[in-house]
Amino acid sequence: MNDTVLVLSIASAIVAATPILFAAIGEIITNRSGVMNLGVEGMMLVGAVVGFWAGNETGSLTMALLAGGLAGVLLALVHAVLAVTLRVDQTVSGLSLVIVGGGLSSYIGTSGDPGLLSAPNGVEVDPLLPAALRDLPAIGPIFFGHDVVVYLGVVVVIGSTFLLQRTSAGLSLRAVGEDPAAADAAGISVVQMRYLATAIGGLGAGIGGAYLIVAIVGTWQNGLTAGIGWIAVALVILSGWRPWLALVGALAFGGLNGLGFTLQLAQIDVPSDFLKMMPFVAAYLVVSIVSGNPARARKLAAPAALAQPYSRENR
Repeated sequence: MNDTVLVLSIASAIVAATPILFAAIGEIITNRSGVMNLGVEGMMLVGAVVGFWAGNETGSLTMALLAGGLAGVLLALVHAVLAVTLRVDQTVSGLSLVIVGGGLSSYIGTSGDPGLLSAPNGVEVDPLLPAALRDLPAIGPIFFGHDVVVYLGVVVVIGSTFLLQRTSAGLSLRAVGEDPAAADAAGISVVQMRYLATAIGGLGAGIGGAYLIVAIVGTWQNGLTAGIGWIAVALVILSGWRPWLALVGALAFGGLNGLGFTLQLAQIDVPSDFLKMMPFVAAYLVVSIVSGNPARARKLAAPAALAQPYSRENR
């Protein structure tokens, strides 16, 4: 029963959803502060290459994720300096991170002798729970057959939801994203809050990129994210900036990303290029449907001050 197409496909979709989920949750935190960072794809690429290198050097999944997350944070802070301090257009700044991240990851991946292109994956990603649970009929592979990072993703969703809705820090974060002038008048540092939120977004993207390469892809290749960062950005909007809805959306997109695996198991031959475009087609369709319904569009309203620079002098 555990070898059926349905069970294997669902288990594969959960794994494929994990890097998308980490990137999306990080972007939700960033957006909630009023900062729009479209550079998720670039941060994931840098996190992937640095995480792969760290994993090869140490053989540790933890070090790979930490290194990848730190790389994402450093690139995100570049965006924070431009968007928050210098008040550069956030769309332009975010898109530039995609270009910088793609070029930097390619340089790191191909430099050295030998480069990472020829390096094997130095990290073993093992299931967290015992075999007795993993071998349970049907539910074993789906719920108990995953590594620690998959379960950590669920913890992050619960924690971020609690942070945003039930804590004073979350209230301050949302206040900065909705009305930074009022938040500033109440004694909340808009600049500090936006810097912190942007760094958290970079951390999520970097960890997502590192997990993608060490646990799913297994080898370095240029542009390995293949648009996953953009799916994460779209997912933030489609989820209405709600972490638990981002989890549902990530699972759906994970299933679409793993569609090739499912069809292969079912012995159905479909062109790979067609399969790669399916998640993006689905995103366009969902956005079109939501935009065409005013009631749904209002429920998915963005933070009021999203992408708007703030200056105390202009308050």
